[in-house]
Amino acid sequence: MNQDALKRAAAEAALAALHPGEIVGVGTGSTVNHFIELLAGIRDRVPGAVSSSQASTERLLRHGIAVLDLNEVIAAGRPIPVYVDGADEIDPSLAMIKGGGGALTREKILAAAAGSFVCIVDRSKCVDVLGRFPLPVEVVPMARELVAASIRAIGGEPCLREGFVTDNGNLILDVAGLEIRDPLGLERTINQWPGVVTVGLFAARGADLALVAGAGGIERRERSRG
Repeated sequence: MNQDALKRAAAEAALAALHPGEIVGVGTGSTVNHFIELLAGIRDRVPGAVSSSQASTERLLRHGIAVLDLNEVIAAGRPIPVYVDGADEIDPSLAMIKGGGGALTREKILAAAAGSFVCIVDRSKCVDVLGRFPLPVEVVPMARELVAASIRAIGGEPCLREGFVTDNGNLILDVAGLEIRDPLGLERTINQWPGVVTVGLFAARGADLALVAGAGGIERRERSRG
């Protein structure tokens, strides 16, 4: 089974985690694109979705799925039981690196708003220690070099993502050279730096359930509550 087929298998497994008749949170990326296509097949059971990016919003609308404004959903007291998204890397604790598609800030907002975060990945995204995939950091443009200097001070190698602006109008620094053995600690540290919008570490709000597609089928990994 090739990687694209594995991504689709993980996306299909996520359908069973949805709550019929309830809003669903939808992430961004190639695996999520499969999820959106599959979601279209059951759109009569989905009153709407909240989306983490303009790209996903456009794809949802093309498939006839209503896209709702998160502020209006929250103000109306409507629940978002499940948020479904992929990851660039995920470790055994279900902490993740996300943001390869540039939607990390909105993804983090939706993860915080949802009752449960379901991560859909193929097995190639599973690592023992995060950091092989460059860590995205969304920054306010005027703070680009200030943040880059702070990254170098902790041993990282920042590189501006050329020709890319986030849906929020900001820039992304992709950071190589880090071996992230304390994802929560590093997430808290970087998020405190002036000019950082958010870092693509999802440890404070990691996945509750990872659906990992491999040659032998779908493996369910649940977040430890201990």
